[in-house]
Amino acid sequence: MTESIVFLDRDTIAPHTKIRRPSFDHTWNEFGKSSPHQVPARLRGATIAITNKALIGESTIQQCPDLKLIAVAATGYDVVDTSACEKYGVSLTNVRNYSLHSVPEHTFALILALTRQIFGYCEDIKKGEWGKAGQFCFFNHRISDLFGKRLIIVGKGSIGTAVGRIAEVFGMEVHFSGRKGIADAGLPYTPWNKCIEIGDIFTIHCPLDPSTAGMFGIHEFSCMKDSAIIINTSRGNIVVEEDLINAIEKKIIGGAALDVIKKEPPENDSPLIKIMKYPNFILTPHIAWSSTEAMQALADQMIQNIENFLAGKPSSIVV
Repeated sequence: MTESIVFLDRDTIAPHTKIRRPSFDHTWNEFGKSSPHQVPARLRGATIAITNKALIGESTIQQCPDLKLIAVAATGYDVVDTSACEKYGVSLTNVRNYSLHSVPEHTFALILALTRQIFGYCEDIKKGEWGKAGQFCFFNHRISDLFGKRLIIVGKGSIGTAVGRIAEVFGMEVHFSGRKGIADAGLPYTPWNKCIEIGDIFTIHCPLDPSTAGMFGIHEFSCMKDSAIIINTSRGNIVVEEDLINAIEKKIIGGAALDVIKKEPPENDSPLIKIMKYPNFILTPHIAWSSTEAMQALADQMIQNIENFLAGKPSSIVV
């Protein structure tokens, strides 16, 4: 049997990433992007769907009786209706541990950019502040060392653990936070409220689900040190953006760096873009995962998952 493979959003993986074709007999059809209303028609007759961010809901799955596998080109699979997959007998795979270096490294790039005030000083130089100082250096922004700082890691999966290992090399005191609302976290976790109280730097590496949505809001920011910074390379909805903007503008916390936001891409007049004028706020376009090496690992594992499924040896199965 010839399998019909449809890649709904090839543009979400960089063009320099090589996506090899599966070893079994198949047809391959790919689209740069697919809007929700385009997905059902494009998947009609397909036996295997590949998606990164294109939504595949119950209606689409119901309309595509030939579909037997959805391969998500990411770790997060919230774009697919898992209940519908179970209902209609469609298997679902994801890609795991491909960005074990890329995300932690990006996390520390953001941490260091904030604590060393890289962007603030670069902007000052452009404005002629160095020349105005009239000496070998100037002190418009306070710089902090990482050594001895308390790093609160939210999420003790493979990426959170990797972040912790890097932090220890810097001489940081690493704490993995317990779940919000649970007083006794149990080892190796530090209770949530304690983390909010003692943390110098918070970095988010947990999945988005009902228990983590809105986890960081104005209450948490108000209870943090006024020097605290927060990093989010996980999912945008974990941080209440309106509250974060308020915390930055009113100097309730020391700074923030986001690689993920609620609406991607943002509108040009987004408040998040407007607060980029502050040296203690950084926004990057969801690229923590996307080193050249990580994207190639993702593509290779994605195809391997498809081949394993067809060979009767499924890997990285979600449903």
